[in-house]
Amino acid sequence: MSRIFLTEPEQLPPFLRELHDNAPEKDWSTKHTARAFSANPQLLEGYLKFYYPWHRSDGTGLLEPRLKELVRLRIATLNGCKTCKAARLDPTVTEEEAMQGVDDPSESFTERERAAIALAEKMAIDHFSIDDETIRSLKQVFSEGELLELMMMAGQYVGFGRMLAILQLEEVSCPV
Repeated sequence: MSRIFLTEPEQLPPFLRELHDNAPEKDWSTKHTARAFSANPQLLEGYLKFYYPWHRSDGTGLLEPRLKELVRLRIATLNGCKTCKAARLDPTVTEEEAMQGVDDPSESFTERERAAIALAEKMAIDHFSIDDETIRSLKQVFSEGELLELMMMAGQYVGFGRMLAILQLEEVSCPV
């Protein structure tokens, strides 16, 4: 059960009501998140205006959406966020990759994808282990602009996923 008050859907402001009502029936996390943010709806609205253009790279980002999706899925596993792990935001990531491969990056991933997944893991588990050599290695496959974007996206995936877990808003299906 949520650790923050969940406003009834019919009492939500328009943006949150639309987010709630457009979520698939089994997507309790989105529904609960919309209801939880009624105390500060502009916070979630502003966050999502940042998140989606950068994650999907509709001309805003330098990194390919597939790479960011693989990073997001790895962090979802490490955060224990069931909703993030179940969601698919890029169709080029297969179910097999999402369910198994991201957690054990194989040769089927590109060098950039493996490097990004490894960085995401370090950022989520032990960011102090990211040393000069790690950054030098990353610069072999990413420009500095791409590296900044990768770290920014990974950081917000870690943070938002943990917030959902702390507030117990991350359930994918009804726990009853």
